[in-house]
Amino acid sequence: MPSIAEGLFTDDRSPRLIGGRDPVTGRILFPRPFRDDSEPVALGETGTLWSWTVQRYRPKSPPYAGPETFTPWIVGYVELPGEVIVEARLVDVAIEDVRIGMTLRLMPVLLDPADPASPLIPAFAPMEASV
Repeated sequence: MPSIAEGLFTDDRSPRLIGGRDPVTGRILFPRPFRDDSEPVALGETGTLWSWTVQRYRPKSPPYAGPETFTPWIVGYVELPGEVIVEARLVDVAIEDVRIGMTLRLMPVLLDPADPASPLIPAFAPMEASV
């Protein structure tokens, strides 16, 4: 299944996000910079919720290419230890159960859950099921 952007995920059975390591500073960036000299780095699969909010309105198109009907979603900043903080949707958790510091795992999802041909986007889900 294609992702929303080329080179976003590794191609293995357990996809991981691909960041880029700056050859001069060693700093890891996500998404990977378009520069040719950055080294691709498969990022960790688990992280900690650093901050979050709720996206309550349909983003501007372009660049948003999701469904016309809009359902709010949770947006989290997930710290991948020793690497980088990434922005992604949070899934499989109710808004009232989201907590700073909760442990999350990468779980790519369809941009439009109602469309099986929709591209994959980065998302994170709690390591433990929401109650």
